[in-house]
Amino acid sequence: MLKNLWRATAISLGLALTAMAPAHAQTWPTKPIKFIVPTPPGGSPDMISRLLAGELEKQLGQPVVVDNRAGGGGGIGMTAIARSAPDGYTIGYGNVNTLAINRSLFKKLPYDVNRDIAPVAQFSYTHNLLVVRPSMTVKNVEELLAYIRQQPPGTVTGASPGVGTTGHMSLALFEQMTGVKLNHIPYQGSSAAYQDLIGNRIDLMFDNIGPLSTHVQAGTLRALGFTGEKRSPLFPNIPTMAEAGVKGFLMSAWGGIVAPAGTPKDIVQRLNKEINIAMKSKTMTEAFAKIGNNIPEGSVEDFARFIQAETDKWAVVVKHTGASLD
Repeated sequence: MLKNLWRATAISLGLALTAMAPAHAQTWPTKPIKFIVPTPPGGSPDMISRLLAGELEKQLGQPVVVDNRAGGGGGIGMTAIARSAPDGYTIGYGNVNTLAINRSLFKKLPYDVNRDIAPVAQFSYTHNLLVVRPSMTVKNVEELLAYIRQQPPGTVTGASPGVGTTGHMSLALFEQMTGVKLNHIPYQGSSAAYQDLIGNRIDLMFDNIGPLSTHVQAGTLRALGFTGEKRSPLFPNIPTMAEAGVKGFLMSAWGGIVAPAGTPKDIVQRLNKEINIAMKSKTMTEAFAKIGNNIPEGSVEDFARFIQAETDKWAVVVKHTGASLD
């Protein structure tokens, strides 16, 4: 009798605790969601974030409002994400710089990725092209390396959109893996670098395939290599860097969705599911195909492991450059 009484009590207590357990994802969202993007309006991160916001609005039945917080190498926006209430009503865009490279490039960041940021889902990645000035006669990476080695060390110039960008990191990785020494010329963005490259004032450059594709298609710049694992559908005749002779060379410019640390796990998991669904939509797949972006799919845990692996990889490269933005 007593045993049955204890059993009945335990069952009742268990049912009560289940009823009391949080079910955030079942009721969330009930109001608009703020989507912080740490870049200015109009750029690629802003564009793809707004596309995703539109798809999430359809799926979740609530407005997803993009809030651009540019500045500080992405630090202003990331700090705003980190300091937001972890209630599921603030998400943000993070990328290879703000979530990985900057952790080595800056001696002190106003946010701590491990402590303050909750990974949600990777939703975009693209790769870089290696291009050379029009007057350079080299036809492939092997000939480019031979040309560089014939010049005094550090005299061949390599442009980038700025210190710490994926273009800069690609140059550094190229140096590290081939043993050559380049003269890095950082610009404030890609446009001015393209002008000097086309004008034969700079020798070579790595940059995202999207903005470079127009110049390569027009023949004003010549591409020698692609930093992905496989060739790009946009330029199937351009070999990967590995195919071109630099084995193991891989550089991706990726982005993903994050939330403030402490956001309920069931909401984070729901967001991950909804983002993976959104990325299969016709709107997203067609837009990404046009700019050479790829669509990954994975769990929250997959994204967390990826961020850590990228952080470790680029810490070695940043150390090689000796660069610091503090």
